[in-house]
Amino acid sequence: MSQHDVEAERSRLALQRPDLLREAAYVDGAWVQGATTIAVLNPATGRTLGAVPNLGGAEADRATAAAAAALPAWRARSAKERGAILRRWSDLMLAHKRDLARLMTAEQGKPLAEAEGEVAYAASFFEWFGEEGKRAYGSVIPGHQADKRLVVLRQAVGVVGAITPWNFPSAMITRKVGPALAAGCTVVLKPSELTPFSALALAVLGEEAGVPAGVFNIVTGAPAPIGEVLTGDPRIAKFTFTGSTAVGKRLAAACMGTVKRVSLELGGNAPFLVFDDADLDAAVEGAMVSKFRNTGQTCVCANRFLVQARVYDEFAERLAAKAKALVVGDGLEGPTGQGPLINAAAVEKMARHVADARAAGAKVLTGAEALGGQGQTFYAPTVLAGVTAEALLNREETFGPLAGLIRFETEAEAVAIANDTRAGLAAYLFTRDLDRSWRVSEGLEYGMVGLNSGLVSTEVAPFGGVKESGFGREGAAEGLDEYLSTKLVHAAIRG
Repeated sequence: MSQHDVEAERSRLALQRPDLLREAAYVDGAWVQGATTIAVLNPATGRTLGAVPNLGGAEADRATAAAAAALPAWRARSAKERGAILRRWSDLMLAHKRDLARLMTAEQGKPLAEAEGEVAYAASFFEWFGEEGKRAYGSVIPGHQADKRLVVLRQAVGVVGAITPWNFPSAMITRKVGPALAAGCTVVLKPSELTPFSALALAVLGEEAGVPAGVFNIVTGAPAPIGEVLTGDPRIAKFTFTGSTAVGKRLAAACMGTVKRVSLELGGNAPFLVFDDADLDAAVEGAMVSKFRNTGQTCVCANRFLVQARVYDEFAERLAAKAKALVVGDGLEGPTGQGPLINAAAVEKMARHVADARAAGAKVLTGAEALGGQGQTFYAPTVLAGVTAEALLNREETFGPLAGLIRFETEAEAVAIANDTRAGLAAYLFTRDLDRSWRVSEGLEYGMVGLNSGLVSTEVAPFGGVKESGFGREGAAEGLDEYLSTKLVHAAIRG
């Protein structure tokens, strides 16, 4: 694509602050170029939005050195000082929400209203952890002997290596960087090569907020060489990753060479249970939020719909009508309810899952077709009835706007189907029976349960999974704990 075409695509952003779009990495307080670049595409149009440096191991090493050098001074600041900077950073994000959202919609594809919501959500992590950092309390333990004093300190882990995904290109960063900086750590971040501009815009605002050079670094480029440094360099004390289960396993194994602290937020296979005593209006609304938000490209989105027999047909009809009414399109061209999938591979996976389900007898209630023209990656919101539990869309995370409905008869059957997976991130259930709400919530083998709610994430609550969906928590006080180490001071005194 010619530079003229790139400029035409970029002009649609209509940014009030064009300097927020940076085509450079950010290392030690400086904007860094590279010998080669990686093009960033707008999935709604298939056209190039810009390019970022294709950096590698050498630049990741330089960023790590900068973060290690900046660590002592940053860790020595008071929690109140660090918190003030995070609060200014949050305020700047909110002040420039429009531009950040338009940039996100352009590179990631989500509807503009959703992008604005994500910017506000992302900013909330800086605000929350800026305050929570002041409460990194230790403790005093009564001595086991009269001449002993036992004091427990909570201190910053050290340099943090972070790799974040493309589906929430701002919030997945602030959910890690917020607690890390609040605790006194410094960070080397590798954002997704598909959506780097949102990350780099955060660096622009972080610099304005007063984040010192070397405290927050962004290295753009291909994952492998950068990941080798972030997982293997002994100067990095903590590694945090959000992404696929397969990649997370490999990265965690690499971290054990230097025995790093690790936290992983990996793939899900979320069940959405609708019992026959549920408020169906609430269940349908919850399903729409959980399934079709971000075009179904969230790790906690409903992937399997289990509906009790007595309300199955009515729920299916209502959900299909709501899904069919969604406006699909380019978020920069007008109001939309669903944007494109991230790339052609995602479209192919959708088509494969639909074909597999239909081959086993599933019926299309709405959707089941790709939309748009050359280079575009739109897919119609899709609802299938009569899906079997063995269908691919129930065994794999679809990561797209596909709702496949399974009929069940009993509570025990529903819970057994829901737990029949190695994933354990989020689950949802809708019921008005108080006893059932407790039985099922406690019986589901997941790190998070949405009870009569299609949303589970907030900065004030812990976010994370069990089984092969990872370990560690983000958000809340637990999120701060991930970046703190525990030190015992065992003192002997003379009387």
